[in-house]
Amino acid sequence: MPELQRLRADHAPAVLAFELANRAWFTASISDRGDDYFAEFAARHEALLAEQEAGVCAFYVLVAEDGSVLGRFNLFDLTEDHSADLGYRVAQHVAGQGVATATVEELCRLAAERHGLRTLRAATSHTNIASQKVLTKAGFTPVGPAHPSDLGGKQGTWYARDLQSPAITPTGQEATPRATDTECARTDP
Repeated sequence: MPELQRLRADHAPAVLAFELANRAWFTASISDRGDDYFAEFAARHEALLAEQEAGVCAFYVLVAEDGSVLGRFNLFDLTEDHSADLGYRVAQHVAGQGVATATVEELCRLAAERHGLRTLRAATSHTNIASQKVLTKAGFTPVGPAHPSDLGGKQGTWYARDLQSPAITPTGQEATPRATDTECARTDP
């Protein structure tokens, strides 16, 4: 069973392997990170850990039993008003299996319990239907347009979820975590 873990220094090789293996897949729906990202990966990973230590962001990886990374789920820009932005991406081989939805739901729980957050926002492009479905299934609702600078030059929509009340799905039922969806809202570091 995959486990959502707080990002650590020893995750670096598995995170890099995840990013490299899924680069073309991610680029189909979000902006490419560029060659510099991979060339400077070790320094970037250390910078993320420093941001996390400072309490500015909280980074998580979904780790398979074999130690490989199945996805990245991140809380950006934690604010004094108890809100943050959510970014995530999952590996192509688990896309469409409910993994993203279940993990976003789990991260919402952790955001409230562990990080004291009350509201999460996520931006997704108009063409990223899979991410729109993930957010909706996880209890997020559209709240307005996202500027192209929020989405690597693409037009999109901001979604938000109030973490203080139960998430209600489109069917009117409270959202419940599922064991197993696809990919990426805002491009994460």
